[in-house]
Amino acid sequence: MSSKMEIIARRSNERGHSNVGWLDSYHTWSFSSYHDPKFDNGFGCLHVLNEDRVEPTKGFGTHSHKEYEIFTYIVDGELEHKDSMGNTEIIHRDEVQFTSAGTGLQHSEFNVHQSLWVHFIQIWVKPNQSKLQPSYTTKKWSDKDKLNKLCLLVDDIKNSNENTIAIHASLSMFATILEANQSIKHIFKRNKGFIHLIMRSGKEATNIAKIRLNQSIILEEGDGAFINCETSFNELSIENIGQINAEFLLFDHE
Repeated sequence: MSSKMEIIARRSNERGHSNVGWLDSYHTWSFSSYHDPKFDNGFGCLHVLNEDRVEPTKGFGTHSHKEYEIFTYIVDGELEHKDSMGNTEIIHRDEVQFTSAGTGLQHSEFNVHQSLWVHFIQIWVKPNQSKLQPSYTTKKWSDKDKLNKLCLLVDDIKNSNENTIAIHASLSMFATILEANQSIKHIFKRNKGFIHLIMRSGKEATNIAKIRLNQSIILEEGDGAFINCETSFNELSIENIGQINAEFLLFDHE
């Protein structure tokens, strides 16, 4: 394992947090009313990672986006997407919804379920070219696809295939559900990485997921970590040291 890897934890309780009743949202980087100069500009091309919970029958009304690649990873529940390109779809657990905003579009996102909250991760990535034609897609992966393996969901359009979502950026995103006492490894192809351990158990839970990175840094639910690689092909080991499954997203990017 190369020694030229720096891992810096981003603790869950240090994230930006807003709770307006219908929306409970955590921000890894500055977003909306949350501003921290240390986390203003994202990390490489990765600019936004919000962990959101939305009340039944509530959501985000029609609003505009441009010049971002935006994707939503559904943890629990369902979310209705409508946009100015004519797309209308309800996305569920196991699905990733992707929008290339390009020159601009409008969309809305609502939890149309009558009784269950929706829990999702929303990610914004800065594309490597401007004035792209807006586009939209969704893909589905089962929990089995992610179990004890790094399941590639999103990949640079130069490398992507029919099994992944293509993004206009030097970035790959993996999802994993790691069982207790299991471990996996990833060799980074780019100079940056980020890992986010999803807060599945809730803020008040006592039995929570825990992972350990390179036998040193321990992350609990809601925590993330920045990974700096001075040279490419650096190896990261990820161990589940808790008693329950750990679900996380791993980014390999520039």
